Amino acid sequence: MLLASATTLPLLLAATGCRSSEAFAGPDPLARPPSPAPDVITLEAVIAAETNLIHLYKTAISGVSRATAPLLSQHEQHLAQLSARLVMPSPVSSAPGPQRPSPGVATAAPARVTAALLQAAERESAANLVRRLGAAEPALAQLFASIAASHATHVAALGA
Repeated sequence: MLLASATTLPLLLAATGCRSSEAFAGPDPLARPPSPAPDVITLEAVIAAETNLIHLYKTAISGVSRATAPLLSQHEQHLAQLSARLVMPSPVSSAPGPQRPSPGVATAAPARVTAALLQAAERESAANLVRRLGAAEPALAQLFASIAASHATHVAALGA
């Protein structure tokens, strides 16, 4: 009975010419999904940046040295921690809505990745994470700060 009423309500409203916003108070339940929260957008950006660092390290391992393998492992752990915090609902329908790029899309790495290039990428990532601290919820800010500190130690390790 409930299933039938849930599936027939949109048909009933369409047949009567009503919009669901006229039948219900509050946001239109039949409209497209709401925009993602700011923390979701931030988390997606940080995941994309971490994915790009991993891509750089994988390129560097074949070119710079195998000494970067432990740093790559730490970045993979960071990515796992970040990804575990991103919970995305499964799509309910194929209704058109704003399409966002996948957070794991890596940008093209240069043909030759040097230790200096990795240091610069680590510095930039740490600074970016620190800039995001003030706007993030406390638990996310704590994770960002921890990852930023790790990236800063990578800068020193790459310089040795």
